[in-house]
Amino acid sequence: MKLKKIEVFSKDELETIHSATMTLLSELGIKIDAKDTRDLLKENGASVDEDTLFVRFPESMIMENLKTIPDSFKLHGPDGSFSFEVNTKSTRFATIGTPVKIRDLNSKRGVRKSMMTDTIEQIKIVDSLENIVCSHIDVWPNDVPYITIHTECIYQWVKNTRKPYGLGCLGKLASQDMMNMASIIVGGEEELIKRPRFIGFMNPTSPLHLPKLMTNGFAIFIKYKQPTIIAPEAIAGSSSPVTLAGLITQTNAEIVGSAVLSQILNPGAPIFFGTVSHITDMRSGNSAMGSVEMGLITTGIAQLARFYNIPSRGPGAGTDSKVLDLQNGYERLQTLMLAAQAGVNYITCAGTYEATLVEALELLVIDDDLAGMVQRTMEGISVNEDTIGLDVIKKVATSKTKGVNFLAESHTRKFMKSELYMPRLSDRTRRSTWEKKGSKDIIERAREKVNQILEDHQPNKLENIVEERLLDYMKQVQSRTFDDYKEAEGLTVDSITLPDGIEIKSKKK
Repeated sequence: MKLKKIEVFSKDELETIHSATMTLLSELGIKIDAKDTRDLLKENGASVDEDTLFVRFPESMIMENLKTIPDSFKLHGPDGSFSFEVNTKSTRFATIGTPVKIRDLNSKRGVRKSMMTDTIEQIKIVDSLENIVCSHIDVWPNDVPYITIHTECIYQWVKNTRKPYGLGCLGKLASQDMMNMASIIVGGEEELIKRPRFIGFMNPTSPLHLPKLMTNGFAIFIKYKQPTIIAPEAIAGSSSPVTLAGLITQTNAEIVGSAVLSQILNPGAPIFFGTVSHITDMRSGNSAMGSVEMGLITTGIAQLARFYNIPSRGPGAGTDSKVLDLQNGYERLQTLMLAAQAGVNYITCAGTYEATLVEALELLVIDDDLAGMVQRTMEGISVNEDTIGLDVIKKVATSKTKGVNFLAESHTRKFMKSELYMPRLSDRTRRSTWEKKGSKDIIERAREKVNQILEDHQPNKLENIVEERLLDYMKQVQSRTFDDYKEAEGLTVDSITLPDGIEIKSKKK
């Protein structure tokens, strides 16, 4: 039988958290910066306090809107040749869009700022992997202006992979650019809506806050029915209660409130019930993504997602290690295995370390192997007359031929591929053989595989008219300034702080 899902809540405890969530949403609500979003929710049954900007959700309104969220959907690559289904039963593995640095041993510190060449290589590698089905804007290209990153990355996506792509819901203007470029690529908006190509990332700010930039972009992704991850990153002890039950209740309110908004914007729009929440390390004050508690939080959110019958997303392969060492290995497998055992339907973070801020291309191919091992583990042990194999046991046990074993038996040939996972990077040879091959560790073997993938990769061929339209669109985006975005989003701030502390400022007039 297959392995049973692990659970951290009893039925009564689930109901208690759900009830507390309903109380939180109906009595306090969520602070929503965008007035048009507040007005829309008010028109559909919510109450609004315009002094505090908090929107309160009646329980009846919540439960009615949760009913229209689909429990399964498909994602497609740019040309439609690759696709996969996300549902509440299966588990898929993917990357995550947070690294701003990349491992480089030629650099003094062993890492450096990531560049567009790194982004392109990451897309190519994910395209070749068996178990990792999707990449996102994972490796932030620091050599590209922030206001054009989305268009530059989409262009490299369509040129270098058959798999879907993920992007952040960072404002209506950039999000509309994404939909416009995807429509050029796939042949129109109708095709994009019918067969989604993108995964959106919408991150509520804990505690209980939806910033304008996020809801602006979220509305665009939902309009085009691109499956969107709603994923608070609450940190126990700093942006949420230190107790895991308190954190989960708070983030459940953030997810559920955002999910209701998605269905008011466009009933039937697909979403992921997500989390990347973890804890504060009380000795250092830093966040701890490699902690066992992150696995418990992920397990709790996965259980709540099943409670509401919505596909879940959670982190795996998370680690706080700064190098590719034993800590890196045990933390990433621990969090990956817990997420799979919890029944998370879409597990992200492949290829990252140092709390997902750094990418290692070697880890991408190692994580693909780990994902295969985890999938095999979750399949459990199949017990039937064929797999027990009484006949072959009797035959080999009673054979009078010297040295006979099961290797040459048809039963072995029949079941060995389905029964035994064969990792591509683990070395299982004897020491003498390993030494003859150069005494390489797994990181060296992974680097060789990365180099081979990059050498063998063939870019996608675009029709001339499609490429011309994409390049023309990119030129239009390149001509914008920060002030154009500020005006489009209705922002009053003069600057936005970006990943890695980069600050984009408005031009003084």
